[in-house]
Amino acid sequence: MALKWTKFPLTRKQSFLGLAIALVLGIVACSVNPATGNRQFTALLSPEREAQVGAQEHPKIEAQFGSFMKGPIATYVSNIGQKLAVNTERKEVKYQFFVIDTPMVNAFALPGGYIYVTRGLLTLANSEAEMAAVVAHEIAHVTGRHSAERMSQGTLIGLGAAAVGIATGSSAAGQAANLGSNLYLSSYSRKQENEADNLGIRYLARAGYDPKAMTRFLNNLDKQSKFEAKQTGKKIQHSFFSTHPMTSDRVAITTKVAAEYPQSEKINRATYLQKINGLDYGDSAAAGFARGNTFYHPVLGFAFDVPKGSRIINQPSKVVAQHSNGNTLIFDAANDKSGLDVYQLLTQKVLANEKTTNAERIKINGMDAATASFPGTINGRSVTLRVTLIEWAKGEFFRFQMAIPRGTSAAFISELKKSTYSFRRLSASEKRTIQPKKLRVVTASSRDTVDTLAAKMDVEKDKREHFLVLNGMTNSSRVQSGQPYKIVTK
Repeated sequence: MALKWTKFPLTRKQSFLGLAIALVLGIVACSVNPATGNRQFTALLSPEREAQVGAQEHPKIEAQFGSFMKGPIATYVSNIGQKLAVNTERKEVKYQFFVIDTPMVNAFALPGGYIYVTRGLLTLANSEAEMAAVVAHEIAHVTGRHSAERMSQGTLIGLGAAAVGIATGSSAAGQAANLGSNLYLSSYSRKQENEADNLGIRYLARAGYDPKAMTRFLNNLDKQSKFEAKQTGKKIQHSFFSTHPMTSDRVAITTKVAAEYPQSEKINRATYLQKINGLDYGDSAAAGFARGNTFYHPVLGFAFDVPKGSRIINQPSKVVAQHSNGNTLIFDAANDKSGLDVYQLLTQKVLANEKTTNAERIKINGMDAATASFPGTINGRSVTLRVTLIEWAKGEFFRFQMAIPRGTSAAFISELKKSTYSFRRLSASEKRTIQPKKLRVVTASSRDTVDTLAAKMDVEKDKREHFLVLNGMTNSSRVQSGQPYKIVTK
């Protein structure tokens, strides 16, 4: 939760006049793509317009997905990206590379050469060559002009359909709803994704890397997705994975394509592991993180508990706690400079359109707060909605929202109430000592095995399987004395 204080309520308007004009004018243009050698219809997004769109949407990526990392790891990824970019066919593009500070395993590109990989993806990759393969794939979406192709061809179907696609689209990693750049983040065609794999391997080989690194990363991405699905009990899909063709198909295709290039042993595994040694694993201190049933945010200085059995989902603008019994708790923040006190803000602004008769002033660990409930429906199900607003500082507020289905036991409602009243400020000592988990690289000794290294993993369950996935290994793999391996520690 990389909180930024925003005003209540949040609204967004978008205009599609430019698309309408383009459609009416009936602009038609085809060109031969220098990377693919194919003719493309890309009239509605010229190379110049691609750069403009990327520049316009770039700031929204940080706001939506999380802050950009700075320092050695960001410089390292950028340097690898530039090494790949000089081997592309579109020399006029100004490529820029960013690492998003989020545990999501994801990578994507915006028109104009804006390339993004996440911290979560860096911790999953097992060599510089694997990381470079992902970056090369995203560069290929730019050189292949896939966003321009999608936009231009999609608009021919009809302005209404294109407008809906831009306004809502399919959410990239569940977090890009209502983001204009969503047009460029999701739903590439199978042909475009295969093309990006093929071009990515080309750029990988031109830069001197092992061209088989693409296949190795795809294999491990498949294992990681299945492992996470097992952990959560749900089918988990990441943008890099879910919007691309099935991994088994891609593995077969990339294996064949990689064999057509000069083979190289350059993977730089040890160098890469040292670069990522010490990265936060999971949520970071800047975004806050969960430990058991407690959510901590040492940077902003607060913590609160959720009912046992809840799954805590930390998003850039809010924290969601979902319980298996259907109850949901949402925590977020906002500011208001009107001068209203917390009770007035709750009743006159936050719940201005709701009929509430039970609003009351309360105190939560010394902080002024107000709460109220009212009936509602979610997905056709009757629920009681409760909102609690807490004044954190002058003009700054935190908010709990609860959706309590009809029939919820009194005991569980009491647990939800305890969550609200558990909100507290962290002491100076807690801010220093409560820290996120870290990815550490250890060197195997002659006595080490998969099991001895897995035992060092600071994870709640499935330590052995987690270790194997993290290191791109299989059940039959053996650790090698003197070689580096990744583990998760406090």
